[in-house]
Amino acid sequence: MWRIAGIIALGFGIVGIALPLLPTTPFLILAAFCFSRGSDRLHTWLLAHPRFGPAIVDWQEQGAISVRAKALAMAALAAAIVAAAAVGASAKVIVVQLVVAGAVATFLLTRPSPKPRPRGEREENG
Repeated sequence: MWRIAGIIALGFGIVGIALPLLPTTPFLILAAFCFSRGSDRLHTWLLAHPRFGPAIVDWQEQGAISVRAKALAMAALAAAIVAAAAVGASAKVIVVQLVVAGAVATFLLTRPSPKPRPRGEREENG
């Protein structure tokens, strides 16, 4: 079951790469959590992945989110609100978006940025 849940989460994370309103990193972190309980091989693969691994390791070890990821998330939040307004969404919908976006932004911006690692350590951990 853990392996299946991890594969589903990984799938959503990969879809999130192409769909800006679907978050990628939280699904990858969830996949890593599931794989850590269901498949050592997939867990190791995900943490060692050159694109996905560093963000997961930063979160697991430091509870940290990179400045780049925070900036992209803020841009996606703003784009969603602007898009809703552009298509004529009701004021209630815009207000709900603003409240949710504010909560998400608060969470993201209060997370630390990753501390620099000694040279070569990131390659060993993912």
